[in-house]
Amino acid sequence: MFIQTEATPNPATLKFLPGRDVLVGEPRDFRTPEAALISPLASGLFEIPGVTGIFLGSDFISVTKDVTEWAHIKPAILGVIMEHFLSGKPVVNSGEPDVDTSEGEFFDESDGETVEVIKELIATRVRPAVAMDGGDITFKGFRDGTVFLHMQGACSGCPSSTATLKSGIENLLRHFVPGVEAVQQV
Repeated sequence: MFIQTEATPNPATLKFLPGRDVLVGEPRDFRTPEAALISPLASGLFEIPGVTGIFLGSDFISVTKDVTEWAHIKPAILGVIMEHFLSGKPVVNSGEPDVDTSEGEFFDESDGETVEVIKELIATRVRPAVAMDGGDITFKGFRDGTVFLHMQGACSGCPSSTATLKSGIENLLRHFVPGVEAVQQV
């Protein structure tokens, strides 16, 4: 098994590509070892000293670290990923509830059509581009012309996340969706 690695715009996050599907369905973002208990893969990665976050995408794993150097933990991460996929264990234990991406969303019912257009643009234009950098962005709400988004994986804590939000996503949404005036991270 050959696992490729890619740098992300966030220097504290590295993207690992095992060359196979990682997770079917919605991505999962684990920020604590306790939250990762439903995933044998994420739990194994959290056992490596210096690992502070795991993001599981459709065909990649993003690992976020503390101040530890990549040279010190990258071999252990590669070993855990390889061992996991060779073991045949599930990435997420069966019977665990799927992530409900609509949970916690807020918007006025009269803005329903606008919100659907925003969600469609995020799904088709934003999320695929952000996934290439090892992260994800999900819709959380819309109020008074402001779109509220949640950043995960490599995007969470990334030095260029503000530029991505303001220069990229905000400009895209303002161009295609009348009434959108700003984008804000939650």
